[in-house]
Amino acid sequence: MNEQNKNKPNHEESLKKSQGESGAKPSSWNRLLSKRWVFPAVYTAAAAIILTLVWVYQDAGQKPLTGDTAAVVQQQETGASAGTNNAVSGDPEAVEVVANTEDMVWPVSNPAEVKVVKPFYDVNGTEQNHEEAMVQFNNTFVPNAGIDIAREDKQVFDVKAALSGEVTRVEDVPVMGTIIEITHPGNVKTVYQSVGEPKVKQGDDVKQGDLLATAGRNEIEKSLGNHVHFEVYEDGAVMNPSEILPQQ
Repeated sequence: MNEQNKNKPNHEESLKKSQGESGAKPSSWNRLLSKRWVFPAVYTAAAAIILTLVWVYQDAGQKPLTGDTAAVVQQQETGASAGTNNAVSGDPEAVEVVANTEDMVWPVSNPAEVKVVKPFYDVNGTEQNHEEAMVQFNNTFVPNAGIDIAREDKQVFDVKAALSGEVTRVEDVPVMGTIIEITHPGNVKTVYQSVGEPKVKQGDDVKQGDLLATAGRNEIEKSLGNHVHFEVYEDGAVMNPSEILPQQ
């Protein structure tokens, strides 16, 4: 019995010492989280991954949206796509293809109530155009493949079909928002991005001026508030909507 009592303090002492040692050494995980740069680095990496996934997603579906703009701009600069060069430079021949089927109208109910809040990126444009037409998402900059339209008071407005055609896509895409795509005669497509609840579905035939949705918001152009991002493509080549739409 005495022998057991003598050993008991030694055992308790040993246990306390062991616990003290383990408590004195923070884990590698805790040491990592204590670094100031960890959380900003994780946030930046997550944002980059999200944007990359959006681009990959669009490319996999072979659907020409904003994420593909960098590739389009590169084609313009190298002269690889004559059609793209014509569209960006405002070549009348490029515009005529659309005009032969139907004259394009503004994709809104009342053009007098809206304005272009972010222009199309023109590779032959001025330095001011290049600055104004860049879309920033976190630390990434992408040339604008269309125009962004909004009211001055940032209120919602009706988004309408700029041309008659068939609705070939209605989809909600992360970061980009809800997208409606319409295919028109002459292998022309119009894209309406960052809209609210769609009033049409894939497969619907629409007439010029039909209601598609209302203006909405998206993550990539959050600062614009309620707006519609409008793109025009001919034979897969991006065109400048401002060169095709009637003057306000």
